[in-house]
Amino acid sequence: MTVKRRRRFVNSEVVAPWAALSFILLMWWAGARALNWAIPDRFVPPAPLSARVDPHLPRAAPVDAEPRETGPEITSAGPVIAPDTKVLGSDLQGLRLRSLLLPVRGIDLDDLHSSFADPRGSGRRHQAIDILAPRGTDVVAVEDGVVAKLFTSVAGGLTVYQFDPSQTFVYYYAHLDRYAPGMREGLALRRGDAIGAVGTTGNAPENTPHLHFAILKLDPDKRWWGGTALDPYLVWRDPSAE
Repeated sequence: MTVKRRRRFVNSEVVAPWAALSFILLMWWAGARALNWAIPDRFVPPAPLSARVDPHLPRAAPVDAEPRETGPEITSAGPVIAPDTKVLGSDLQGLRLRSLLLPVRGIDLDDLHSSFADPRGSGRRHQAIDILAPRGTDVVAVEDGVVAKLFTSVAGGLTVYQFDPSQTFVYYYAHLDRYAPGMREGLALRRGDAIGAVGTTGNAPENTPHLHFAILKLDPDKRWWGGTALDPYLVWRDPSAE
């Protein structure tokens, strides 16, 4: 007896879409495997630009090193001011006893004018004294000390940070036209040594060369960019004695 086998016919209209889908899934799987092989096991994505900071600056420090006013709402550029740093009347009196030089050669006491706490842009206050002088006039160290930092910022231009001998205060000289020959970080300065020249670098008006000079009491960690500002004018001119 002969057994007839029934042939099964496959409907191509039904199979074709599934075959195409299988092919797409296979290609996706192969691509995913290739991508995984190309990525290291410990791949770490690069940090965003906002997180890439100068290793010499603190994580929260601003880019411009210019003293700023205190207060919880401050957003202007400048050193971070530690809340536990206090400027006392004895600090001011101690600086007076040091007989600090005026930081611009040829300037007399009568040429000084206080501008401390005057309003500035972006809601900040002036935390220094501005001493006007012809461009190129020597800027000198107010006392012995060490160059803590040579720094260029948008606000201050060419600047020098000098620690006093006890590393209690930092003297900040800004808007310099140039540095004196041989200036470098770590250099020991003597009272009256030239450190630069009066200029208008940074945000100083082009036609108003002057030295922006600040005195800041250092934070306990002695960071060159930190501290609490006091009025330099009061170091040289005591209103109560006039």
